[in-house]
Amino acid sequence: MKHLLPKFIFLFSFLLLTGCKKNEDTASVKTETSKNSIEYASGLSIVKHEGYSVVTVLNPWPNANKKFTYILKEKEAKVPDSLQSYTTIKVPLESVVVTSTTNIPFLEMLEVENKLIGFPHTDYVSSEKTRALIDKGAVKNVGQNEKLNIEQLIELSPDLIVTFGVDNNNPMLDNLKKSGLNVFIQADWMEQSPLGKAEWIKLYGALFGKEDKAKELFYKIVLSYTQAKKLAADQKATSTVLYGSMYEDIWYVAKGNSWVAQFMKDSQANYLWADLKGTGSEGLSFEKVLVKAKTANFWIAAGSFKTLDEFGKINPHYTQFDAFKNKNVYTFESQFGATGGIIYYELAPSRPDLVLKDYIKIFHPDLLPGYELTFASKLK
Repeated sequence: MKHLLPKFIFLFSFLLLTGCKKNEDTASVKTETSKNSIEYASGLSIVKHEGYSVVTVLNPWPNANKKFTYILKEKEAKVPDSLQSYTTIKVPLESVVVTSTTNIPFLEMLEVENKLIGFPHTDYVSSEKTRALIDKGAVKNVGQNEKLNIEQLIELSPDLIVTFGVDNNNPMLDNLKKSGLNVFIQADWMEQSPLGKAEWIKLYGALFGKEDKAKELFYKIVLSYTQAKKLAADQKATSTVLYGSMYEDIWYVAKGNSWVAQFMKDSQANYLWADLKGTGSEGLSFEKVLVKAKTANFWIAAGSFKTLDEFGKINPHYTQFDAFKNKNVYTFESQFGATGGIIYYELAPSRPDLVLKDYIKIFHPDLLPGYELTFASKLK
């Protein structure tokens, strides 16, 4: 799965590489009376017309040189000739294969998890609802993310395969195109805004004819997030925060415009690398991190650890940090599904309001007196 160490920020699944029928600059797709229904996500546009929607996926991976346009067509609807060259997908879908665990919560929130018929490496799925479908054979294991079982996918014949890529070199693209299967490349993992990631539920609403339900669910998440953010807004950001841990001989910290850093900002914490420009992560030496963060009040660590003793044995140098000495070390990676999938990677992108509340509870516990941490755990 796309974990951090460098993966903790946005690596939430293994990467499958694929494509669609036509890749063009979608600025040529004109919409006269309709407008984009997306407010927060920078990589998605959905424009609703009578009987069809024009969906554009922008910036599908880092340094992408293409965009993807799809036409979601309802039964008997007429699509203008000017849009006929784009990939057309008949909606609502009756069956789907998805390839990222981050897609699973969207399906369940919309109550269409029973439409899922395939997933790569099903052990990574943590949700009890979807695990039950897997256990009874309703969801087939379709291989590995890097190498899907094309023959099995052809046999399953889903209405759509929803997948994603990591760069312009997509070795699975040709195989999927040759198979004749309908493929949709999504890019929720590229979003750096917490609400931007969550807004991708609207894509699944459009695919399954549940646009209104998707909008309602997303509105509730936005309301919950903004209320939590407002609750913390008057607090002084006095708590200094160290982030990450060593991976081999490199310490990866979240950059200042990253998904993680946004939670720090909105929870009124003083993230020590907030001024580091860019998204994603930056590799630093242990010495540089120690100089800057030795006296940090809190440490949000990467890793599936339960105790400080276990964490300290991984790297004895960790004991030099005040946050370690004062037992203020937290991890978001200690909760697992029945077959080993990390719950945070699966659920957090769709529920940023719960992630933010975890951060607020850590840094300003008095603001949420009755709240129990959803994802985070304090190392004991």
